[in-house]
Amino acid sequence: MTSLKAYIGAEVFDGLRRLGDVAVIVDGGTIAGTAAPGSLPENAEQIMLDGGLIAPGFVDLQVNGGGGALLNDATTVEGVRAICAAHARFGTTALLPTLITDRPAVTAAAITAVRDAIAADVPGCLGIHIEGPHLSVARKGAHDPNLIRPMEESDLERLTSTGIEHVLTTVAAETVPPAQIARLAAAGIHVAIGHSDASYEVARAAFSAGARFATHLFNAMSQLRHRSPGLVGAVLDSGDVWCGLIADGFHVHPGAIATALRAKAGPARIYLVTDAMSTVGSDLATITLGGRTITRGGGKLTLDDGTLAGSDLDMITAIRFMIDTVGIARDEALAMASIYPAMALGIDRTHGRIGPGARADFVHLSDALDIRDVYIGGQRQDFAAIGGTP
Repeated sequence: MTSLKAYIGAEVFDGLRRLGDVAVIVDGGTIAGTAAPGSLPENAEQIMLDGGLIAPGFVDLQVNGGGGALLNDATTVEGVRAICAAHARFGTTALLPTLITDRPAVTAAAITAVRDAIAADVPGCLGIHIEGPHLSVARKGAHDPNLIRPMEESDLERLTSTGIEHVLTTVAAETVPPAQIARLAAAGIHVAIGHSDASYEVARAAFSAGARFATHLFNAMSQLRHRSPGLVGAVLDSGDVWCGLIADGFHVHPGAIATALRAKAGPARIYLVTDAMSTVGSDLATITLGGRTITRGGGKLTLDDGTLAGSDLDMITAIRFMIDTVGIARDEALAMASIYPAMALGIDRTHGRIGPGARADFVHLSDALDIRDVYIGGQRQDFAAIGGTP
């Protein structure tokens, strides 16, 4: 039986451009290329799709939880599996499980869980994002201020010896000095600046030292002012710095999003993240984080004092928000959820695109951008088996 499959009957967006009504040719777990419907390989099994759009699977670089599991509380392979499965239902085919500020023992356990999940080929597990604890108390957001602290040598050693290929860590530029950032970057760690009250100048020094990301633009960072541009200004002004954005209508005003998209220096771009908590893909009404209650309501998650605590957002909803509310083009919104985060992490040869040599991670969307099917490594995901339908 041939491993070659041709998916036909839908338009194709390859991550950067619309290819029109062509077939996507998949060989096992890899995309072999695209072809006109009349020029298919003779030995390919033809899979007819009823219209819609084939697009690259979404790549999410900040996912705290999903499916009832929060990485901080579920530092096991099964916890990681639950998070990945929950987000696959919404089109995310690769993600970084994200650990929020916690104790060193929890950080070590999360690293082990993610490393073991990758070894076990858990679908969608790409690496790990360690957000904190080396942040600014002044910009702590929902992070526990009692656990925020400077980076020590043991922290550097832990981050640089995970055995995980893709490690992203969020630090505050005023807490972690350029010398430490340079050491992390030299070891292949992706460094993001976030939860930071740094000045424009301090932020730019961090970028010069090797930080190439910013965590959730506008949120929990020093703002753009006319005499003190802050971290927001430094990110928008730095062409080699990529930044995530939470597009749920609560974290950032759509007018601010539109302005940032026009202002961002390139070639680095703004990409979408969910910053999702364990509520996504579940019916949970409340969750706890470090002993504090987080309440779900009206599409957002808040602490008792009203502070936003992560999000209740999935990626296809973020894409719809960017199109319907912010007003950007459909293909650009899809790129912000696929090829742009893949480019930021340096994995765009294999992820975030549909083309020869890429992993066969793709989604089939309806014209209304509803999820019809999700494929990871060429395998159609069985949503009934992983807890419901998208």
